[in-house]
Amino acid sequence: QLQFVESGGGLVQPGGSLRLSCAASGFTLDHYAIGWFRQAPGKEHEGVSCITGSDGSTYYADSVKGRFTISRDNAKNTVYLQMNSLKPEDTAVYYCTAAPLFFRTTVQAMCVGPGPRYYGMDYWGKGTLVTVSS
Repeated sequence: QLQFVESGGGLVQPGGSLRLSCAASGFTLDHYAIGWFRQAPGKEHEGVSCITGSDGSTYYADSVKGRFTISRDNAKNTVYLQMNSLKPEDTAVYYCTAAPLFFRTTVQAMCVGPGPRYYGMDYWGKGTLVTVSS
């Protein structure tokens, strides 16, 4: 079965950095899109960043462009999210998930709006909490 274990969250001051890890099992990253999503209290899930396991194509939400970097290590079946210049509004529980990437499907389409549910990103980890506060 598909499983995801998120780690790396914590308390950080504004402007600080964190590196999140998503250890995936039950599949290999090849031919999948893997995404980081977050949910703040009282808000819906937001697609933060996604990446393809095949060629490394990426998508970033406008709110994190230039600050976050997603990467993957296919050998370790792990996806990372380097978070720099953190802001209080980045405070949320961060989750990762994945779904197969098929022909003519873009990583952006799978990462935003109804994409995660539509494309079958049905398996989630328990998340890791990121708190940005002074």
